[in-house]
Amino acid sequence: MKHRIDPKIDCVFKALLGAEENRNLLVHFLNAILALELKVPLADVDILNPYNEREFAHDKLSIVDVKARDFEGRLFQIEIQLVQYGQLVSRILYSWADIYSQQLQSGESYDKLKPTYSIWLLDDRLIASDQDYVRTYKMRDARGQTLLDHGGIWLFEIKKFHAQNIDSEEQRWLRFLKEGHQLDDLSLPDWMFTKEMEQAMSTLRKFSDKERDYHEYQARQNYLRQQQAIQQELESALTRTDEAHMETERALLETRNAIEEKQRAIEESNRAIEETERAIKEKESALEEKRRAVQEKQRALEDKQNAVQEKQRALEDKQRAMEEREEALEEKQDALTEIARLKALLEQRGQIP
Repeated sequence: MKHRIDPKIDCVFKALLGAEENRNLLVHFLNAILALELKVPLADVDILNPYNEREFAHDKLSIVDVKARDFEGRLFQIEIQLVQYGQLVSRILYSWADIYSQQLQSGESYDKLKPTYSIWLLDDRLIASDQDYVRTYKMRDARGQTLLDHGGIWLFEIKKFHAQNIDSEEQRWLRFLKEGHQLDDLSLPDWMFTKEMEQAMSTLRKFSDKERDYHEYQARQNYLRQQQAIQQELESALTRTDEAHMETERALLETRNAIEEKQRAIEESNRAIEETERAIKEKESALEEKRRAVQEKQRALEDKQNAVQEKQRALEDKQRAMEEREEALEEKQDALTEIARLKALLEQRGQIP
């Protein structure tokens, strides 16, 4: 080979699995990936969007997934994704739902629906929480019971695949996709010596040795690099925007907390003022009660004093009356004494018989 070719570049990948001359590779790939899912291996499929060199020579936005249907009507979608972005998971789910729903024409019954299998090969990590390189998603409940066995979504994170000993055809394909850009057809490793891998290498050799195909490969590679760089810049810008947004939110939160704290302080101050006012009112009420009690006591003392004065006046009147009586008695006594003296005097003079 003149040049090393990465099988993950979309034009190469679609030529590998989407070209009519490689339809047997597509069948082999599907049987390898869905070995545990398919009760009977696929014998053949129809490629619904076959690879066309002109798509990649003139259209940078050409559809690069591979769609196929088997004789039972089951649908298969294979897509390789080199660039990671925030809405990828939504796109994966929407893509499966779109293919599944488009089976029905207007007026057709739901029993026409066939299982749909969506296989996504991701060059970058999608889920960083563990090292599982393959995940299968189906419509199940919390107990693991399937609502309807109509296919599902298979995700392969190629960077997480590290197996050196090939134990299945699935692993062979994943290792080919991961290490294909390092392979030279003149010194292939032992795990590449199968008819399918040799056929895959012949496709890579076509892109390597034919100048037009290699220029097409380079153009796609450069385009994807640009897209990846743009995506990274967008993600960096989004990260900066998110950080600024988070900083703004933190500032708003701190301001809100400060306002709430100030509001609580004002409320506490108002409550303290209300408590003080109530205490003052209670104290004023107590003082008013005390003042009224003092006034009542003072009136009682005045009444008592008036009664004493009245009694004193009555005593004085009585004393004056007694004094006047004594004076009258004294005068009477004086009069009787005078009468007795006069009577005695008259008796002496013989004027009284």
